[in-house]
Amino acid sequence: MPPVNFTTLGALLGFLSVALGAFGAHALRARLDPEMLAVFETGVRYQFLHAVTLLFVGRHAADAGRRGVRVAGTLFVAGIAVFSGSLYALALTGVPLWGAVTPLGGACFLVGWLALALAFRKG
Repeated sequence: MPPVNFTTLGALLGFLSVALGAFGAHALRARLDPEMLAVFETGVRYQFLHAVTLLFVGRHAADAGRRGVRVAGTLFVAGIAVFSGSLYALALTGVPLWGAVTPLGGACFLVGWLALALAFRKG
């Protein structure tokens, strides 16, 4: 199995976040109540932030001794899928159970940032 190309994945997830943001602003504004639209936009915001971060991760993932960078990248991708994905599902379906899944994605983001910090702690 080839290694994950976090740079490419970050660019594609960034593209998708812009597309989803436009979808939310234009197609969903009239269909969702303001609270659910805000939930959807939170998913887009976190996806975009972590997609951009994956560009940095991709640049450093192959550096010798930086295994933590690859771990962080994997956690960021998981966080996007679980955190942002559950918020999209919650906003679009109104099923509250999706909101219970969201903190798992948030935990992925938190541990990913910690892994990134530890990977660069010694320069």
